[in-house]
Amino acid sequence: MNAKPLLEDLRLFCVVVRNRSFAASARELGVSKAVVSKRMALLEAALATKLLHRTTRSVSSTAQGSLVHAWAQRILDDVEQMAEALSQERAAPSGLLRLCSSSGFGRNRLAPALSELARRFPALEIQVELLDRPVDLVGEGFQLDIRVGQVREGNVIKRRIARNRRVLCASPAYLERFGTPRSLDELKAHRCIPIRERDQDFGRWELEGPEGLAVAKVSGPLSANNGEMVREWAIDGHGIILRSTWDVGREIDAGLLVQVLPEYFQPADVWAVHPSRLSASARVKVCVEFLEDWFAQAGLSERA
Repeated sequence: MNAKPLLEDLRLFCVVVRNRSFAASARELGVSKAVVSKRMALLEAALATKLLHRTTRSVSSTAQGSLVHAWAQRILDDVEQMAEALSQERAAPSGLLRLCSSSGFGRNRLAPALSELARRFPALEIQVELLDRPVDLVGEGFQLDIRVGQVREGNVIKRRIARNRRVLCASPAYLERFGTPRSLDELKAHRCIPIRERDQDFGRWELEGPEGLAVAKVSGPLSANNGEMVREWAIDGHGIILRSTWDVGREIDAGLLVQVLPEYFQPADVWAVHPSRLSASARVKVCVEFLEDWFAQAGLSERA
């Protein structure tokens, strides 16, 4: 090692690894691509090792780069937590909070909550990405994932911030035309509208019912990876959907949708998920506690 790496260069390196692009990293940070390239060259010189594979289209980590990336994230997290402790951020959190969520829940439920969070804690810099796919929190640089449904990873911290369930429903026009299913087995003969979501096996609905867990394999001429589109299709009479109560509750109350097989539901609680090494972060803690209180006061959390 020729010299000690600069903390800012390690931070820039993590941004480059996340974006897999010098140009995208430069745009995010508001600097030139030449500056990013120069700082990465200086970091490689300081560490005396090649960190990045560069092509005309993308940038990727070398084996040594992946090792440095893991250490850099730990170092940066420790520095941020030290700063939080010294400045008593638990009372007034500040700094960058990168979080993600699914598109439908993010736009319709999370956005207004984060608007109030930003108003209440103006020193926070909140960056949100809406992603309808599995997320690697550490690898993609997220401190928090607000997730609807199951949490399958074992190496994360999770906290339920709202109770929720998914229910089966269809429009009155669809039920008049095709009939109302009387059992899960009858769903096979119906036009269902599956959705590709983070915690969902496509075309396979796991439901809690009178006799415990049951599985329904469903299909239909329409499918999507967007919940709002699926809901509109159901309202238009195209089939049966499985959607969260927060997503279809108003339509059911208005008679645009009718719940079918009401004895069956799918647990779909809202979770705050974050890497275990960030469990002491004041920003994460304040955000999670705020969202839990927000959803409760907004009536978006079902009672246990």
